[in-house]
Amino acid sequence: MPPRSLPLNAVHAFIVTARHLNLTHAARELCITQGAVSRKIASLEDWLGFTLFVRHARGLHLTAQGASLLPVFKNSVEQMLEAAEQAIRSPVTVRLKAPTCAMRWLVPKLVALEKARPALHVSLTTTVDHNTQLENFDAAILYGTLPPGAHRLFDEILTPVMAPGLIDTPALALDDLARFTFLHPTADGRDWMLWLHAQHASVAMVRNQHFDTMDLAIGAAVQGFGVTVADVTLVEEDLAMKRLVAPFSATVKTGAVYSFLQRPSSATPQLADVAAWLLTA
Repeated sequence: MPPRSLPLNAVHAFIVTARHLNLTHAARELCITQGAVSRKIASLEDWLGFTLFVRHARGLHLTAQGASLLPVFKNSVEQMLEAAEQAIRSPVTVRLKAPTCAMRWLVPKLVALEKARPALHVSLTTTVDHNTQLENFDAAILYGTLPPGAHRLFDEILTPVMAPGLIDTPALALDDLARFTFLHPTADGRDWMLWLHAQHASVAMVRNQHFDTMDLAIGAAVQGFGVTVADVTLVEEDLAMKRLVAPFSATVKTGAVYSFLQRPSSATPQLADVAAWLLTA
């Protein structure tokens, strides 16, 4: 037979009654009747199989077994209360994975989220994979096609960007790009070719540097290494802070999107808050 559940409300009544050694005072503190206190004590005694109190003319006295059990119950209740209070104070953690290419957009938003919601913590894991397997994560930011059930964050839209110190003329022409080092967010250079094709242009790429992610290419552009094509959303803050400039107004959509996918069965209720923040902030 499985063990019976310890009647915790009766344990609380026992601790309060033992402190007062008076049913009337215990009932007043517990906000119940004296008879209800007696019934709770009786239920605990029935569960334990021995008597906790003996009655005397001037009140109650603990039995030897009751006196030995009291500090154990008191310590256990105090430990539970301390654990509960610590859990309340501790930040709620949402486990999120995201591709490294999204960091320039994502990190400022997470910083702002945790300032606005100090009790909410996002545990971020970066990856170069874009698969939809959540495994040990509550949610993921994905790059590529929009998966079923995912929320669209933003479309990838490319335009050339470079450090302002590289520009020594009032305006750049497409042919001027040939004198810079081309920074490629991918090994195959497809992003540059896509943008140039949309402009019906062909530019000689004499010097080239290839990176594993767009974030690395953008970082190199900020340092003045050359010119890269970058997603306009990812470099929005860099453009606003004048770390980068976009010498051309022309943009091109790649067809890829950044999206937010969450685990439907996640037991973290704050996940909805994270999703709402990223989708609207």
